[in-house]
Amino acid sequence: MTTIAVLGNGRVGGNLAAALARAGHEVTVADRAPGAAAGAALTARIVINATPGAGSLDRLAALREELRDKILVDVSNATTDGPDGLPADLMYPGSSLAEQLQEALPETRVVKTLNTMLFPVMTSPATLARTPTAFLSGEDLQAKQTVLELLTDLGWQKEWITDLGGIRTARATEAAILFVPHVIRSAGFTPFAISIAR
Repeated sequence: MTTIAVLGNGRVGGNLAAALARAGHEVTVADRAPGAAAGAALTARIVINATPGAGSLDRLAALREELRDKILVDVSNATTDGPDGLPADLMYPGSSLAEQLQEALPETRVVKTLNTMLFPVMTSPATLARTPTAFLSGEDLQAKQTVLELLTDLGWQKEWITDLGGIRTARATEAAILFVPHVIRSAGFTPFAISIAR
């Protein structure tokens, strides 16, 4: 059992919080109420960033002290929105939200994962017709191992998880968000994930 704070109580955060609680973890969900994120982060071992990516950097940089020595699991994608509300462009071309967070929070171990799929797949990967892939990016090997174990609690088999390397590799997975609006427009809001076929 691990103490986990989920920052963000929308579809992504709510889905992850419920699944992790079912797996036996002690989960706190922080909404936008003043002080909620700071209080939740301070008492948790692992913090999950499920806030809208466009504002994540400012929100989390303000929690530098609360996030010191914590594992920050970043599942967000920082994009501008198109006229239909779907992602349009990356906010950090030539970089990534995960890299920006790691730079702003040098004493926090940032791990990027679960950002290459629609939110229902994060906690129910086996429901897809084909095997999905979850990617890990981060500098700290022990933190990535901890996050891998969390993923297995969410139903991910270890062979479905690929460690891409350091935090810079999050540029690749964050760029995968550019597929999403086109896939949704062509096939509707049906759960899908990026997968590496071998």
